Amino acid sequence: MQSVTSRQNPRLQEAARLITSSRDRRKTGKCVLEGEHIVAAYVERYGAPEVIVVTDEALARPAVRALVERHPERVLVVTAKLLSELAVLPADVGVLAVVPALRPGPAAAADFCLLLDDIQDPGNVGSMLRSAAAAGVGQVWMSKHCAFAWSPKVLRAGQGAHFCVDIYEDVDLAGWAADFRARNGEVIATVAEGGANLYDARLSGRIAIVIGNEGAGIDAALLAQATQRVTIPMPGGMESLNAAAAAAVCLFECVRQRLARHA
Repeated sequence: MQSVTSRQNPRLQEAARLITSSRDRRKTGKCVLEGEHIVAAYVERYGAPEVIVVTDEALARPAVRALVERHPERVLVVTAKLLSELAVLPADVGVLAVVPALRPGPAAAADFCLLLDDIQDPGNVGSMLRSAAAAGVGQVWMSKHCAFAWSPKVLRAGQGAHFCVDIYEDVDLAGWAADFRARNGEVIATVAEGGANLYDARLSGRIAIVIGNEGAGIDAALLAQATQRVTIPMPGGMESLNAAAAAAVCLFECVRQRLARHA
């Protein structure tokens, strides 16, 4: 482990740039994981991060010390004050890791997919990824104008989901959906009104759930590829749900039906 007291340390500066600059994240294909939980999830699945930054206060915790001692040659030890001077972080984040943003290679569509169409709020994207991972979704396909999946806010909301599901960005979703249909897949579009009752729809086959932008809904070209349109019944009188909440409801209705089929 290397103790660092200077803000000019190049590896520390790189971590700070990646936290604050979306341009640097996209250009380098790297991101910063924040917090013991998400860093540990990465290490368990993929091994050593490029750099681990840990505060001396956090290093005193046995679980954190055990985590960083797995790859001591990658560790920079800093004061909490120095870390706070480099970037704005949530309170009590004592561990950071610089890692490559994972880019899965070309693959056939999974049997259970989630399509995100222009979901621009990072918190919603992260929450949807977390719900998708919990529901057993194999792949998440995201359109060009979605929030960057590897931004700090998305990673925080995802809570490790990024390492449990394959994420594809900048996808032509209408073209993808057309191909999925041609290969006997069902494209299930969620719409605020006018669709079939979600709980009456058949969702237990090879399916892709589509969630659209909260304001504009699903792009017309993508909506045209839907084999079903479903609406979540809301007897309480609200016009709509938050997009992340709607995604969770739909995904776990799929889970319910899949479990029922195998009961």
